[in-house]
Amino acid sequence: MIVILIIAIFLRFDHLKTAPPGLYPDEAIDGNNAVEVAETGHFQPFYIEDNGREGLYVNILAVMFKLWPIYEPWMIRLPAAIAGVLTVLGLYLLVDALAGPALGLLAAFLIATSFWHINFSRIGFRAILAPLLLTWALYLFLKALRAARANIAIIYAALAGIVYGLGFYTYIAYRVTPLLFLLFIPFFRRTPRFWKLTAMFLITTIIVALPIGWYFLKHPADFFGRTSEISVTNTGNPVGLFLENIGITSLMFNFRGDSNWRHNLSGAPELFFPVGIMFLVGFVLSIIALTRRRGQNENETTNGSNRFTLWLMFVWFALAIIPEAASDEGIPHALRAILVIPPVMYFAALGGVKFYNLVKKYWSAHAAETLAIITLVAIGVAAYGKYFLEWAPNPNVAGAFNTDYVAIGREINALPASTPKYVVVEAGGVPIRGLPTPVETTMFITKSFTSADAAAANIHYLLPNETSTIPHGTPTSSVFYIE
Repeated sequence: MIVILIIAIFLRFDHLKTAPPGLYPDEAIDGNNAVEVAETGHFQPFYIEDNGREGLYVNILAVMFKLWPIYEPWMIRLPAAIAGVLTVLGLYLLVDALAGPALGLLAAFLIATSFWHINFSRIGFRAILAPLLLTWALYLFLKALRAARANIAIIYAALAGIVYGLGFYTYIAYRVTPLLFLLFIPFFRRTPRFWKLTAMFLITTIIVALPIGWYFLKHPADFFGRTSEISVTNTGNPVGLFLENIGITSLMFNFRGDSNWRHNLSGAPELFFPVGIMFLVGFVLSIIALTRRRGQNENETTNGSNRFTLWLMFVWFALAIIPEAASDEGIPHALRAILVIPPVMYFAALGGVKFYNLVKKYWSAHAAETLAIITLVAIGVAAYGKYFLEWAPNPNVAGAFNTDYVAIGREINALPASTPKYVVVEAGGVPIRGLPTPVETTMFITKSFTSADAAAANIHYLLPNETSTIPHGTPTSSVFYIE
C-alpha cells in the first residue's frame, strides 16, 4: 500500500504549480472568498456567489491563506491534491474491510492511477472532498460496528458522523448519500450495539451539519439553486430525458466521456480501456452474484465479496449517477458524477481479480503474475502520459483555464504599487460584486478582490462603459483588458 500511496502522491503533486496551467474563474472565486475570510474571520457554511457553493473548501483555503499568504493557483489546488491522496487510502481501507486486501489494494491502485480522479485532485473544485468524506465515513462506521470494545465502537461511530456531516459542506451531489446508509439496517440490525452506534452516528452528523442545514432553512432558494436551473424537470419530457441521460452516462466509462477540456481529454472514455473492461466484468459478475439464490450463509457470494458489499457498491453507484442523469446540461459530466468514482474502481478491481484467477487456473500462476505486472505498469504509465504529456500541454486546456488572465495578473504584479493600474473587463459572465466572473482569476493573482485590497494594490476595475474615467495620458502599459 505504501507503493500505491507514493504513486498517488506523485501523480497528484508532480508539477502542481504548472499543471493544469492558468486558473479557472470558479477556482479563483473560491480563492478570493478564502482570502477575504482570512482577513475578516467571517467563515460561512455556504457562499452565495458563483451560483452558490458549500463552504468547506473555501474555509480550508482561508485557514491556509491565514498561515501562508501565497496567492498562486497551486495554493488553491493544494487541498484537492491532499484530498485525492487521502481518498486513495480511504478506498483501500474501506474495500479491504469489506472484501479483503487483494481487492482493496487493486481498487486503491486503480483510483490512484485514474486520470478521472487525478485530474480533479489537481483542480481547486470543492467536489473532490465529496468522495473523500463519504469513503472515510463508510469505513469508520463499519469499524464501529465491528469493534470489539464498546467505548472504541462509540468513538468510531462519532468520528464517522463527524466526517459524514462535513460532507454536506462539499458538493450538491452529496445530498443523495443518506439513502446509502439505510443499507446498514437490513444487514447489521442484529449486530450488538447497532442502534446505539447508529444513534451516535446520527447525532454527530446532525450536530456537524446543523450550520448548513440552518442556513438552508433560512434560505431555501439556495438549497436548490443551480440544481433547479439545470434539472431535467425544466424540459418537456423529464422522464424521457432522464432515461436518455442514464444511457449516455453509462457509455462514458468505456466509450465517450466528458467533452469539457477542464474535466477530461475531450470526449475520451473516463476509464483507460483495460480498466474499463475490468469494470464491465466486475459489474456483470456482481449482478450475477446478487441474482443467485442465497445459500446457507446469506452473506456469501464470490471473489471475497459478500452481499452487503455488493449491495453497498451498487446503491452507491446508482445514487451517484442520479445528479448526473437528472441534469439537462453537459452530459456526460465527469465532475457532476465524481461520487461514482470509488464504486467504479471497486467493480474494476473485482473484474481484475477475476481475470487474474482465470489466467492462474487455466494457464499458470507465473503467467497470471506476469500478466498482472505488465497490466499494472501499463495502467500507471498510461495515466502519466495521458495527464502530463497529452492533456496538460494541450492548448485547449490553457484556454479552458484562462491562462491569459493569470498572465495579466503577473504583469500587474510586476508594476510598482505606486503605479495606478486599470483593468477593463470586456469579457462576459455572471456578475460577482458588479464585475463579470472572468476577472476573478486576475483578482486572485493580484490579491485585489475586496475594495480595500484593490485600493492597496492601486488597481481599478472598470466595465467597458467606464473607460472614460481612465486619466488622460495614462501609459498603455498600465491599462489591461480582460477579453
